[in-house]
Amino acid sequence: MDALVVDLTHGGVTIAIKLAKLDYFNNIYVFDLYKTLKNHDKERLLNYDIIIIKDIGELNGNNQDELLISYPIHSPIKPDEIRKKTKHSKGPNLTHHKTVELILKQWKKRMMEEKIPIIEVTGVKGKTTTVSLLKSVLKDYNSLTLTSLGATLDLDNKNILLKKNISITPASILETIDLVEKTDNCECSISSLTTKNKKLNPKSVSKNLDYKIAIFESSLGTSGIGDIGILTNIIENYKIAKNTLNAKIAKEQIFDNEYVVIDYDTMIKFYPEKIRDKINSFKLKDYNLYDNNEINPNTDIKPNLIANKVKYDLENSKIEIEYENIKTINGNELNGELNVKTHLLGEYNVLNVLGGVTTALTLEIDEEKIKEGLKNFNPVEGRGSIRLKENIKIIEEINPGLNIKAIEKVISSIKDLKKYSIILGGKYGVTCEEINETDLSKLLDKIIDENYCDLTLVDELGKSLKNKMKNKVKFFEDHIEAQGIAIEKGKDILLIYRSNYTQRDKR
Repeated sequence: MDALVVDLTHGGVTIAIKLAKLDYFNNIYVFDLYKTLKNHDKERLLNYDIIIIKDIGELNGNNQDELLISYPIHSPIKPDEIRKKTKHSKGPNLTHHKTVELILKQWKKRMMEEKIPIIEVTGVKGKTTTVSLLKSVLKDYNSLTLTSLGATLDLDNKNILLKKNISITPASILETIDLVEKTDNCECSISSLTTKNKKLNPKSVSKNLDYKIAIFESSLGTSGIGDIGILTNIIENYKIAKNTLNAKIAKEQIFDNEYVVIDYDTMIKFYPEKIRDKINSFKLKDYNLYDNNEINPNTDIKPNLIANKVKYDLENSKIEIEYENIKTINGNELNGELNVKTHLLGEYNVLNVLGGVTTALTLEIDEEKIKEGLKNFNPVEGRGSIRLKENIKIIEEINPGLNIKAIEKVISSIKDLKKYSIILGGKYGVTCEEINETDLSKLLDKIIDENYCDLTLVDELGKSLKNKMKNKVKFFEDHIEAQGIAIEKGKDILLIYRSNYTQRDKR
């Protein structure tokens, strides 16, 4: 069998090389869909005798009957179209996610033998925060994590940054595993780690051994290698693959994991047919994540974990939780109540907390460890984090993936606070999906009409929004200037900025 890897922009180079190392395929072909292949990556491919084709039609007439096609789920070119051009009618069609699962088959087997849980996290919003929450709860456990902030190894309470600038494409899971095996900071071989059962036991093995849990954030779905797959939400069911697919379809891969932790509203609205055993759902009482929630009020499916009461505070929000029939990775069911405190504000962040708590209970983490981890949790920089400047609180939502729903939710979360100013803007081209400015301008006009915010627009996005809004709003080219004026007025600031947090000059 031959293999063809489509799209070298989103991790295809790594996937192709890994397939070549399997020693299973006769030939590995790659197609640079977006023409982004760099010279050093080209050399890497050629070193493994991987064949770079300039057009899919080059495979036409190949004598092999079977062809494995590996493609990103958002690819505009589909496997059927490829097979028509190459005349290869036989062979598996695997998304990049599922190709990663194939590549990691032996690694997954070893992880299962060593009883080391794997968690995959996907969703439209809240992925990075959810992983960070889990890391705080699991601070006594050596963990390997991949998030949009980087690949890290937490070893005996020491955080080792393996790589900072790394994507959350499926191939980055492969890269993260390779990084930890090559680092000089630890012995990094899971073969030396043994545990008696799947339930985690901190400090149960000697120091300088590897991770006892692996957590991978992934965009547009998961590979299915997880003992637990977490779907935070589908707060915006955006289109992908030239409008032929959407986020719902992509993230449906979450159900390939053994256990699933999922937002209840998301499950009922998008995946009612997927409801099965080994699913633990969570919900914030009297709050619907979706405006037009399609939940049947007569359904007998109830959330496994629910937050009955929340008292919001900029410094310390309190959440009262009740859970029932939580299915654990050890085959048990848990019931109980739990009151937690954490430094997060707003309903959308409470849902992130609930997802983290549900996952921790699925792992059978002790309740006191959960409470301690949430109490000591510091919000991810730029994801609802708070910093002080001249005694003014600045709530930062600096995120390349900001969308209309996220903006609406974060503004709603602070509307009852007094003396604050909203500064909103950002850059174009920081993600594949751009904001619908017409809809966003309508939302901002509505907020101004309801008279509960002082709004200032900044930068490229702000300038365009200003021209689309019916209300007159303040605009500054320089975000720092807008921030300074708000500080002079003694107002706290909600900064909503579409950018990477590392662009420090825009903070």
